[in-house]
Amino acid sequence: MNRKACYIWDESLIKECDRLPAVSNRASMVHNLIVSYGLNNNLKVIRPTAASYQDLKEFHSESYLDHLKCFIDIDEDYITNIQDEEYGIGYDCPPVSNIYELVSVLAGGSITAAKCLLLGISSVAINWCGGWHHAHRFGAEGFCYVNDIVLAIEKLRLKFNKILYIDLDVHHGNGVQDAYNLSKSVFTLSFHKFEPGFYPGSGGIDDIGTHTGRGYKCNFPLNAFYTDKTLEFAFEKIFPLICSKFKPDAVVMQCGADALVNDPHGGACLTEHGYIMCLRKVLDLQKPTLLLGGGGYKHPNAARLWTNLTAVVTGVELDENIPEHDDWPKYGPDYLLSVQPSLTKDLNTEQYLNECIAKIKCNLNTMAANSNQFLPSKSKVEANKNSTGEGIDIKQDTKNVKELGSQMENKTKDVYDFDD
Repeated sequence: MNRKACYIWDESLIKECDRLPAVSNRASMVHNLIVSYGLNNNLKVIRPTAASYQDLKEFHSESYLDHLKCFIDIDEDYITNIQDEEYGIGYDCPPVSNIYELVSVLAGGSITAAKCLLLGISSVAINWCGGWHHAHRFGAEGFCYVNDIVLAIEKLRLKFNKILYIDLDVHHGNGVQDAYNLSKSVFTLSFHKFEPGFYPGSGGIDDIGTHTGRGYKCNFPLNAFYTDKTLEFAFEKIFPLICSKFKPDAVVMQCGADALVNDPHGGACLTEHGYIMCLRKVLDLQKPTLLLGGGGYKHPNAARLWTNLTAVVTGVELDENIPEHDDWPKYGPDYLLSVQPSLTKDLNTEQYLNECIAKIKCNLNTMAANSNQFLPSKSKVEANKNSTGEGIDIKQDTKNVKELGSQMENKTKDVYDFDD
């Protein structure tokens, strides 16, 4: 296998992501399973750099970032105020001590992954700590305090004209789509559960973008309990069509694990096999690819999924029996790597799926027929450079990684440090 792959890892990244209230201690569980299989030995392990204030400002407002800095020591008795709630800090995004540091480290992981693709250090970059697709410019939403995906895409746009964003999370990636609702250079494709009352309520089949971005958004709304068979059918019909029309230069793929069977915040019935099929199709494009995590609230299953996907990238066959390690007892009662399928009836009929496919094809054909509809638009950085004579030089913005010679715990794999 000639695929160059890197894995974003650092003790501080794991430690900070373990503090996320909705997925407490999930990051360490995922990493520990990957290491227990020795997959880190088949990857270039990259140590990320925390995002700077300037990095975060590429998408988020200064007022929101400055408000996050106010949360230093938060105890259980803290009561959110009106200003907190204006920035989305409250019910589903509770205040956390030193939250600005948390979002800086979290976002830094995905930005570092994007830089690895920019510099050709890898053709596939993996950051399972990333994928927080609901956060908006002015605030947190849906367990997401920072939109690391948009920040990573903005970094990729320094080099790649057209980026395809794919979202497999059970929830519609509203934050990412909204960020690029007017864009022709970022195409967003989402497969998600869609029904009355299900968060976030967006992502209908007629939601295809606005004005200059019209036609560059594709949503495949699925009924509850969709299975691998349903996702594979939908993906195989739509993904090649979009690639042929949009012709992406790079791909960002959010692999939220909450579409797995029995996820407490889900309502779908996928196993790892549905995700794997989608990933293989994406890798077959042989384009620079960024893989991110996202939702996934049954932590053992999220770890199972992302370990399986890491194995696909590296071309390693894994033993079905999970190796003994510190988290091994959490994988009972079967202690197997596979996610077991459900007997729940898939509410998506073949007729419904074909109707969605026909509608999407109609949307794409109509948009493609318009003059210059699928020509890429200039990125913000390119536009600034053309208008002011100034811009960001990739070679100056990002230094090459240098070998530290350090080792992962109990492993012999070198870890590389990424200096900004």
